[in-house]
Amino acid sequence: MSFAYFLRRAARYWGDQTAVMHRDRVLTYRQLDERSTRLANALLGLGLVKGDRVAVQARNCTELVEIECALYKAALVKAALNPRFTALEAADVVGNCTPRVLIAGAGYTAYDRESPGFASVESFVSLGGTTPGYVDYEGLISGASAQLPDVVTTPDDLAVLHFSSGSTGKIKAAMQTRGNRIASLRKILLGMDSPARPGDRLALIGPVTHASGMLMQPYLYCGATLVLFDTFESAHFLREVERLRITHVFMVPAMINMLLNDPALDSADRSSLKMLGYGAAPMAPARIEEAWARIGPILTQGYGLSESTSGVTRLSIADHAHAIAHRPERLASCGRPTGETEVLVVDERGREVSGDAIGEIVMRGEDIFHGYWGTPELTDEVLVDGWLRTGDLARVDEHGFIYLVDRKKDMIISGGFNVYPNEVEASLYQHPDVMEVCVVGVPDEKWGESVKAVVVLKSGRNTVADDLIAHCRARLADYKTPRTVNFVADLPKNASGKIARKLVREQYWQGVARRVN
Repeated sequence: MSFAYFLRRAARYWGDQTAVMHRDRVLTYRQLDERSTRLANALLGLGLVKGDRVAVQARNCTELVEIECALYKAALVKAALNPRFTALEAADVVGNCTPRVLIAGAGYTAYDRESPGFASVESFVSLGGTTPGYVDYEGLISGASAQLPDVVTTPDDLAVLHFSSGSTGKIKAAMQTRGNRIASLRKILLGMDSPARPGDRLALIGPVTHASGMLMQPYLYCGATLVLFDTFESAHFLREVERLRITHVFMVPAMINMLLNDPALDSADRSSLKMLGYGAAPMAPARIEEAWARIGPILTQGYGLSESTSGVTRLSIADHAHAIAHRPERLASCGRPTGETEVLVVDERGREVSGDAIGEIVMRGEDIFHGYWGTPELTDEVLVDGWLRTGDLARVDEHGFIYLVDRKKDMIISGGFNVYPNEVEASLYQHPDVMEVCVVGVPDEKWGESVKAVVVLKSGRNTVADDLIAHCRARLADYKTPRTVNFVADLPKNASGKIARKLVREQYWQGVARRVN
């Protein structure tokens, strides 16, 4: 079984139904199948062979779905550059994975073989028009065969290089195989709270070259329609939900915060929505309860990494309902292991923890990646005796629900006590004036490190630092309470839309010889 087979079957079942839509561009299942087959043949016609990398950089567009399907059919490897990468980041990625082809969207066609890092690229392909030195994408497709290429594949064949920034800031590439991706497909389909049906519509808001793209194949498998967004703007999203009758959506918590802060939310028609998944960052329980009440009882969330090829735990809609009614503390959980993946929380000796004990999340299964491209030393650090060591700290309750505490690298040590920023942030999010917050450790001559909160207030609010400190002191142990609060207009985000804690923290450690204190 393969993604090529699934798409060919979908084209037979739902040929005239819409598979992908972006702005006024619509692709039916039959068109997606045929165009991706032609593209697969065209890429092989450029001289590429099984296992060659194809770099892609573009904002969301229907072609990105075609490209992913084509690369599966041709047994080529997708090396997707986040559209928010700088030229230096792009050079780092391309120079590392040495693709033979670059497919670039509007705004990303300034590269050539003389560009730093791009010497391996033999063919440059442009989307949406002709560019000097680039092959036209539509011309490439139109001249190729519509016969499915005869390429033999195995589950261990590399399918995707998924790029992310590590704790050091250096970009690394997680190697996801075809077997990893099929395991992820099974996991997502089995874990759907509201199973997708033909005619359902999934809103993909983030870049489909990255985390949002993990949902493309499962929903195509079900006959649903992928609705691609350029960016997230809360009022526009609400209008599109009503206009297009969107049924499913995935968001990062920052997007939900924006929805909750939008006056249009309460009057918008959200009746078509069946499921709102959230993840990629912890969400404060107070915000979850507000979203449940105001957006609807449709929330589901999970926890995962690019190294686990999508989520490995799930807090289902039913879990949310039970928690809100009976166990509100469980809203701080990221759920329980789902699908085939084995997920444990262990101490330094590898023994499972329970109760209030904190350990590291480890996991193994068919969806666990095969290591980092070109950096075996990094691979050896995280893949130990068949287990992926995530570096994420958590505890487990008596029913198996996992509670993320923090990343090891984010932990603050103040006066000899461990402080986990997520816990402090969850308290601050309960304050009615707080829009966004990032908690970091800063150098302190007395305590080594002290806790600082960097806060974005809701529009028109004028809360002062002492109020927020008092708010936390009433909810947290003294050593966890922020000693200082800074107010800012906005917080820096990374390419996935998550708050960039490293950037927030960095400004307070300039000129300090050691980054622990």
